[in-house]
Amino acid sequence: MLFFTQCFGAVLDLIHLRFQHYKAKRVFSAAGQLVCVVNPTHSLKYASTRCAAAQTSTEQGVLPPCHHHEAVHDPQLVPCMCPLFSCPWEGHLEVVVSHLRQTHHINILQGAEIVFLATDMHLPAPTDWIIMHSCLGHQFLLVLRKQEKYEGHPQFFATMMLIGTPTQADNFTYRLELNRNQRRLKWEATPRSVLECVDSVISDGDCLVLNTSLAQLFSDNGSLAIGIAITTSKVHNAEAEV
Repeated sequence: MLFFTQCFGAVLDLIHLRFQHYKAKRVFSAAGQLVCVVNPTHSLKYASTRCAAAQTSTEQGVLPPCHHHEAVHDPQLVPCMCPLFSCPWEGHLEVVVSHLRQTHHINILQGAEIVFLATDMHLPAPTDWIIMHSCLGHQFLLVLRKQEKYEGHPQFFATMMLIGTPTQADNFTYRLELNRNQRRLKWEATPRSVLECVDSVISDGDCLVLNTSLAQLFSDNGSLAIGIAITTSKVHNAEAEV
């Protein structure tokens, strides 16, 4: 009887675990969306001032120097866009994706809608969660960053960057959505080009910004699920029809 009771208890535990997995899958994978679990990247090499003049440089047609070395003289070369790394790599825009995948081991998912599940939200700042998203014939870089804009007050910043030019980025719209415990929060905007640097986007506040309390409302056991959807912009569609 004791052996039977222990086995029966183990079976019940297994059923409970499968139910919890199914429940989580329903929450994080609504409408059949692909769920990607993203582990954090934590590094002491982060430099918050590496792209101070990114916006101005891009508008003038000159790529911003995102590292503490001499400025890029060849306008066709792009510095590494991976946050939290002092990576000296430079290359052409069309090989940025292969560099991010091979050197920094960043995963890439395909589909118009996915769920970005960031784990270990409690880790100290600065911390990044990064994934590449292939959609509509282009590649996007989603960055969720935990950073202290004010000492002792960490915030979360989420943005979508197109691995392409600013002109190409204007053709798309991305939506980030948090949905949990009968609460829903959406952010919709035009993605920025990776030529502008993630740091400048966060400094400008042109992204989804969450304080710690708000992030906790939408997190589950230290993980934060963000629904991602990318569409072509209405302006671009209207111009195409004309």
